[in-house]
Order: sequence, then C-alpha cells, then structure tokens
Amino acid sequence: MEKPDIHQNKEADEGAKIAERIAAEAEFGSRRLSGVTRYIIPCIAAAWSLFQLSLPEVVILDSIYVRSIHLGFAILLVYLSYPAFKKREFKGIFSFLSVKNRISFIDWGLGIIGAFAALYLAINYAELAERQGAPILMDIIVGVVLVVLLLEAARRSLGPFLLIVACGFIFYSFFGPYMPDVIAFKGVSFRRFMSQMTISTEGIYGIPLDVSAMIVFLFVLFGSMLDKAGGGRFFIDLAFSLLGRFKGGPAKAAVLASGMTGLVSGSSIANTVTTGTFTIPLMKSVGYPDYKAGAVEVAASTNGQLMPPIMGAAAFIIAEYCNLPYFQVVKAAFIPAIISYIALIYITHLEASKLGLKGVAKEQLPQFFRTLLRGLHFLIPMFYLIYELMILRHSPQLAAYRAIQVLAILIVVQNFVRAYIAKESLWGAFWLSLRQLWEALVAGGRNMMGIGVAVATAGIIVGVVAMGLGGLIVEVIDTIAGGNLVFLLVITAIASLILGMGLPTTANYIVMASLTVPVILQLGEDYGLVIPVVAAHLFCFFFGILADDTPPVGLAAYAAAAIAKSDPIRTGIQGFTYDIRTAILPFMFIFNSDLLLIGITSLWHVAFIFITGVCAMFAFASLTQNYFIVKNRIYESVLLAAIVLMGLRPQIFMEYLHFGNKVVWPVIGVGLIGFLYLIQLPRARALARETV
Repeated sequence: MEKPDIHQNKEADEGAKIAERIAAEAEFGSRRLSGVTRYIIPCIAAAWSLFQLSLPEVVILDSIYVRSIHLGFAILLVYLSYPAFKKREFKGIFSFLSVKNRISFIDWGLGIIGAFAALYLAINYAELAERQGAPILMDIIVGVVLVVLLLEAARRSLGPFLLIVACGFIFYSFFGPYMPDVIAFKGVSFRRFMSQMTISTEGIYGIPLDVSAMIVFLFVLFGSMLDKAGGGRFFIDLAFSLLGRFKGGPAKAAVLASGMTGLVSGSSIANTVTTGTFTIPLMKSVGYPDYKAGAVEVAASTNGQLMPPIMGAAAFIIAEYCNLPYFQVVKAAFIPAIISYIALIYITHLEASKLGLKGVAKEQLPQFFRTLLRGLHFLIPMFYLIYELMILRHSPQLAAYRAIQVLAILIVVQNFVRAYIAKESLWGAFWLSLRQLWEALVAGGRNMMGIGVAVATAGIIVGVVAMGLGGLIVEVIDTIAGGNLVFLLVITAIASLILGMGLPTTANYIVMASLTVPVILQLGEDYGLVIPVVAAHLFCFFFGILADDTPPVGLAAYAAAAIAKSDPIRTGIQGFTYDIRTAILPFMFIFNSDLLLIGITSLWHVAFIFITGVCAMFAFASLTQNYFIVKNRIYESVLLAAIVLMGLRPQIFMEYLHFGNKVVWPVIGVGLIGFLYLIQLPRARALARETV
C-alpha cells in the first residue's frame, strides 16, 4: 500500500519513532548496546528459540527440566536487557544502575546467578525428588536467591506492580497469624515456603511456567516469523483494500488489521505499533481527532488478545486450569471475540457518522485482488496451524512446531521466487532468508523473556494460595460481596482492572483466576446457577485485557498517543470507552453460557447465537455512544438497553414476564432494532437536508 503524504512529514516520523521506542522498551528491554556486546543478547535469545524448537520432536526432556531451563533463559535475558532503573539516571559509582549502552559486571553476575538458581532444580532433580518437603541448607539458600532475583527481574521488565503484589502475598504467608481475626491465616514455616516455591511444581515451577515453556513460546515464535516474512504488512494492506473507502474507512481497516494480526500476536503494544504507524495518520487525514484516532488503534490492538488461537498466551493456561482440550477453550472464546471486534468496527462507523467523515479515495488504496494474490501464501501456515489443531487434533505444541516448519520453508521459497521474478541474485535471496529466520529467532526469545518472568512470579502467588490461603480468600470475598453473585462479579472486574494497570494480561489472569474463580463457582452453586468453569476463567481474562488501555498506565495508549501526537491519558480514556462494549460480554456469558457454545453442536444454533449476539452488541455500542443513525433520545436509549438484554440475557424477560424462550426474546430484540431505525429515520433525513 502506498504511504500517504502524512507519513512523509517530520512530526509523523518522530511520533512513530517514539512509539517504536516505547514498544521496544516494553518488549525487548531498554539497553542499546554497541560493538561486540550488541550480539550477545540476540545470540542468547536465538539459542533459547532453538532450544524450544528442539523439544517437540528432537530433544525429549521431562517437563520439569524444560521449565527450569526456560526460566533460566528468561532471567538471564532480563538482566542483560534491562538496567536496574530505566528512567532515573545515576552518576558516579552508582552509574551501573542506569547505564544503557553497556552491560555492567553487576548485571552479568546477577543474570548468571539467577539463571543458575533457576537451573538448580534441573541439575539436582533426582536428589531433590528424594528429599521433597525436607530441603537442606543449600536448597534453601538457592531458593532464596531465586525468589529475590526473580522478583527483581519482574520489577525490571514489568514495573513494580507485580513485585508489590507478590511481596504482599509472601508477607501474608508468614504474618497471617498476626492479622485481625477476619483475615487471619495460619501461616507457613520458612522451610515449607521455600520448599513449595522453589523445589516443587506448586510454586514458581507451576502450571503457568509449564504452559509458557511447552506451548506459548512456539506460538510467539510463529507470530514473530510471520511478521518478519511480511505477514503483518499483508494483513494491513488487505484490511485497507477491503474497508478503506467506506465512511471512516481507515478506522474500520485499523480494527480489521489489528484483529488479523492479533490471530498470531499476543501483545497489544506490538499490535499498536505495527498497525498504528499506518492507520493512525490515515485516520487523522480523513478527519478523526488525534486522540480518537489513537484510541481506535488502542482498542483494536488491545482486543487482539481476545482472538484465538493465541489469546495473549492465556488460552493455553486456561486450558490447563480448566482441564479442557485447548480446542474447547478456543471454541468458547470464539463468538465473544468475533462479535466484540465487529462491534468495534460498528463504533468506528458511529464515530464517523457523528463527525461526518468519509473514506479514503479508491485510487489511494491497494487493489483487493492484487493484494490478496500477492500475500495469499501467508495464509498457508495459518490454515495449516488450524488444520493441525482442529482437524488432526494434535497438541498445540506439535501443531505450532509443524506450522513453524511450514512457515520457514515458505520464507525461503518466497524470497527465491521474488528474486527470480525480479532477475536478482539467488544467493542474495538465500542470505535474506537466513537473515529473516535469524531475526525471527531473536524476536521470539526477546518477546518471551517478559512472559517467562511474569508467569514464574505469578506462580509465587498461586503457590501461596495453594498453601491454604485460598479457602480464606473465598470466605473474605464472599463476605465482602454479601453473598451477591452480581456484586462479586463487579468486585472481580474492578480488581482485574486495577491489577491490570501494572500487570501484563497473562499474569493478571493467573492472579485473578487463583483468587476469584473458586468464589464465583461456589457462589453460583449456592444460588443454584451452574457456571461452567471456563466461563469463570474467561471472565477474569476479559477484564485483564481491558486493563491494558486503562489510564494512567496503559502502555498501548502511550504508544498510540506518540504516533497520533495526542494526550496519552485522554487517548487511554477514549480507548477505554470504546472497550466498554467488551465489558458487558463477560457478565452475559456467566449467566448465558450459550455465548460460549458450551454443549451446542448445531450449526444453525451457532449461527443464531452469533447473529443475535452481534445485534445485541450493536445496540450496546449505540447505547454507549448515544447514537444510532442520529443522536438518541432518552426513551430510545432505554429501548436499546432492553434490546441488549433480549439478545444476551433473555432469561430476565422469561423469568419476570413468564413468556417466551431463548429464541423468542432475541428475535424480538432484532425486530426492535428495525423499529428503532424507523423511528430515527425521519430525524436522520431532516438532519441530512440541513447539512446540505
């Protein structure tokens, strides 16, 4: 796609560079090395990727060894990539704390010691298994070192919030007996704490780290390879060729592009920078205010984590926690994710209607069929991945591994074909292929270091809950909620949003799932409501995602604001208002599990749920934006609220009006949308005449 003129001006270029720096520091670390040392981190990251690639079929290792090595790589990379302080500058003998152009001896030492502490379990696994629960002095010393250096690695790569939360749980595990009676906890001994956290699979080396090591890494690597091959740019061009010429077209294309890149990317910040560099200036060029242009990109990129198959790496952890096949989790999340994206496209249409915007001229857009044919090969590895997962029903690990093999072959063939057509050197195409594969290996490892540290640190919290704190938490939260399930869900949602301001989505989900899922399930049972386990887990996950653009932290909003040259707080707030449409879905599928396709096999039933769900979300978007085809009146807003409930929660009308069923009320809701259109049509026509 041709870059518009706005990309050529200095302001847009500076904004893009700032956004890329924000993304790079969030994903890859803030060090900028030179000389020989600049090759150290890429080589370690690539070695990590090669190790992970060897696991499905080449090197067969017990899971505990894989977890240990995985964490060792993550800790080492974090200490080499991040100085102790990113923003504050230190002088003199303390300059090593903030130096960014070299790796200090202190950081080398901490990284190597941390990696050794993580590998201690693998190196001494046989001996540790024999003395499980009775650690010797050396076990405890290494365990203390691991916990301390892991927490510091989390602070460096993710900020202070996860460190604070984890330290709070550690403190509570020891001092629980001295707390007020209502929150008193029996506490644990130091020896038991270190044993469970560092030499068992119920703490740092728990399920989250296992999923990260065995599955998530390969999917992140797959996404990195697809991006290096040019797949990200193809999705952007394809989205613009489809939607760019419609009213507010660049915004609609931004949503579609972010949704497509979200299929293989688990990062909202990466999505924002990848697609926002092109979409935000185009949105501004057709009349979107700067902060709204940035907000659309933030909302679209954040919701990319809803899209199967990766879902921000959480889909695989949800599958393990729920003891469900991965395919069942993807199936459950599919309709909420799709209708949420469709609703965001509709919101951009409403905004364009309110602002009186048009689309981009057809001649400025790429041709659809030419774009599709030029990048059709990028769909091959994606369809192959889906084939492996859903048809052959192979494990996610094996499916991702084989899809990576297909993608690697595709990269080489693509470059040779392009060189042959352009009559360029085939040797050049060969070296280009090697460079792209190398860059993908490096990006895969560097993208994963934050995730690896995050899930291991979250494992500390999960481990403390498993030591007996979980029962107390259930009782305390139940008391706070007063036995009211809806109030409990609101508390959970607010807590997820607050935690999400400082935690990455995956860590946020792990913490909230450990704390609140048991309470949600127990209260639902007390009220005679059978809540599917996956519904409770998805509830926590959805609100963890929404926290990504919640001011004042949301890094995605800061990256988008840098490109849009807008105020980041205002951009984040506007993005959050766009994402409110997503907030209603978790509440609805808790009470109406049909939205998760649980127990539904009929294609007609699936289609009915999808259509009525889309209509209900359109109504909710119109309600929150206070606009349908013209500005809503109060009674029209009330009608829209009723339509939302008819589509997503028909049981309310069935219980109170003693009429209809799960089919009748959604159909009535769809009919009322048509009725509302007829009510507003005369006002819309009158407004159009006045405008002319």
